[in-house]
Amino acid sequence: MLSASVSPTGSAWDRACELYAQLAGKRTDYGKAHSGIYRHDRYGRDFSSCPLIADWNDDTRLVLLGHSFGGATVRVFSDLMAHGDEEERGSADPDDLSPLFAGGMEQRVHSIVTLASPMNGATAYDLHEDPGFDPAGVKVPQWSKYWASVMSRGARSREDGRDIRDYAAYDMHLDRAREMNEQISTLPGVYYFSVPCRATEKSPDGTCRPGRGMEPLFYARSCQIGAYTGKTAGGIEIDERWRDNDGLVNTISAMAPDGAPAKPMDREQVQHGMWNVFPVLNGDHMWLQGGLMHKHDVRPFYLDLLTMISGLPIKR
Repeated sequence: MLSASVSPTGSAWDRACELYAQLAGKRTDYGKAHSGIYRHDRYGRDFSSCPLIADWNDDTRLVLLGHSFGGATVRVFSDLMAHGDEEERGSADPDDLSPLFAGGMEQRVHSIVTLASPMNGATAYDLHEDPGFDPAGVKVPQWSKYWASVMSRGARSREDGRDIRDYAAYDMHLDRAREMNEQISTLPGVYYFSVPCRATEKSPDGTCRPGRGMEPLFYARSCQIGAYTGKTAGGIEIDERWRDNDGLVNTISAMAPDGAPAKPMDREQVQHGMWNVFPVLNGDHMWLQGGLMHKHDVRPFYLDLLTMISGLPIKR
């Protein structure tokens, strides 16, 4: 198993470009058109001397696992692998175009697994911008406010001149997620799997509160998500179905992208070209990563998952 390291705060597009560069052993190319629009350097780190895949060719078959926002990253990556990008093809000379933006490499992606991924956005970002909702008014234990402040310390400064739309935090808004879902295709020859998580319990008042064992780091944010209903600027209605969460991501959002074909996971009838949705896993956002303060042995989960995937026929 190979592990790529992409920007923790970059947009799904930028992260997909970084993923491609690391796998194929290329200089990171964010695209001439994209970098011009979003006001940052076109080129990033060069991985020519250290590709993750030494022999990158049409015999390559990738199984892509993306946790959290990594789900958006691998989805954008797979769409670019298949279709490239018309705007980039129109802006750059063919000799100066990254192969990623040329497309034609769909056959190299065998399957995609998203793990606790906000495929339809995360209300943790929208609720702070809704004038009809007061996050500070949600009752949370005093100790959880400390952990919430710890959580916010890692926020990246945007005083670098870059467009605020070129960050993960922007892509995770519900309106932006809907826009991305309209642009990202479900590839017919690829197996798609999603693993949604839930770590909340329904309260008598209809809100969802953190269950036992949730990481302290997520407690306050989970309470806010579990109390929120509202409407985005783009008109998306956020009702009670969005309250269940894993501490960061709404459970409903981690099931499948809106508009994409999907069905409940059936190991006897795994289908390509659609999302095979696993039963909701009882765990918080970091359960599938082995936990933070609360440790979990996730090796059996991944061994079972990858054994199942390895037995699937290649469809093209």
